[in-house]
Amino acid sequence: MPEKHMYEYAFIRYVPKVEREEFLNVGVIVFSKSKRFLQMKYQIDTRRLQAFSSEVDLAELRQYLDAWDVICRGEAPNQPIAQLDQANRFRWLTATRSTIIQSSKVHPGLCSDPTQVVTSLFKGYVL
Repeated sequence: MPEKHMYEYAFIRYVPKVEREEFLNVGVIVFSKSKRFLQMKYQIDTRRLQAFSSEVDLAELRQYLDAWDVICRGEAPNQPIAQLDQANRFRWLTATRSTIIQSSKVHPGLCSDPTQVVTSLFKGYVL
């Protein structure tokens, strides 16, 4: 039986009107310290988003999600947050915020392969 490792995950949500607290899951982020793993996956489903909110700015949404992805991967050499270690980047990305892109509460789990967790959560809760 493969060894199980703890992981944490949160859903990435599009919240068009923060005051209404309505959201649509657009992605997932998974972190495992022991596996040295941090990855997010998202999808901008134009038809679904426009049905959810007629005021959606798809270019702005893509810009925000792309920025999250760059931070998640630690690939922005001039951005201090992207230079943090994986755990701190995950905590920053999943911190409570009042903006159109938010994360759910963080949930724990055990797995042998966090890449499979990303795929499973994405298929089950985003698509």
